[in-house]
Amino acid sequence: MNIAVIAWGSLLWKPGPVKLASHWHPGGPPLPLEFARVSEDTPELALVLSEGATPCPTYWAWLDTRDLQEARAMLREREKITPSRPDWIGTVPAIDGGGTDEGIAAWMRARHIDAVVWTALPPRFEGRDGRMPSPREALEWLDQRTGEDRLAAERYVRRTPAHVDTAYRRLIEARLGWHAAADAHVTCMR
Repeated sequence: MNIAVIAWGSLLWKPGPVKLASHWHPGGPPLPLEFARVSEDTPELALVLSEGATPCPTYWAWLDTRDLQEARAMLREREKITPSRPDWIGTVPAIDGGGTDEGIAAWMRARHIDAVVWTALPPRFEGRDGRMPSPREALEWLDQRTGEDRLAAERYVRRTPAHVDTAYRRLIEARLGWHAAADAHVTCMR
């Protein structure tokens, strides 16, 4: 079984325990993404799947495993997701009786990929999973960061590839001037 992982945010530059067997490839499935999750352990407003958001380009890479459970475990460890939240790791084929994302399944078939995993964390704001910040709340939260926390939040936004163009990102760029860094690129195989 060949297994891939889909990414769009910090997994691109910090794979951690996710063992990649290739560089990142452009052309992952377009997914609805937004800067909408305040991390528990980092001062970032992370990109997550957000219902109603405009689909954005993603990347994908081959994983250095042929076992779907191991692939899920690597991603769960990297994202610090407890086993009690299996739905926070997306998988095609679906496991645990979950539904299949047909858009991702079609994308996989076109590339002859047997299985794929991705981070399916929900938005999180004010300590509540599932709480989507408004554009104003997201901007205020970022603008209120100070010192090293502000630098880390800014670095996350700037390192995200420029073509991941979301409504909140345009607001962040306009109000805070945090544009994608000149070196915000991903090493891709062509």
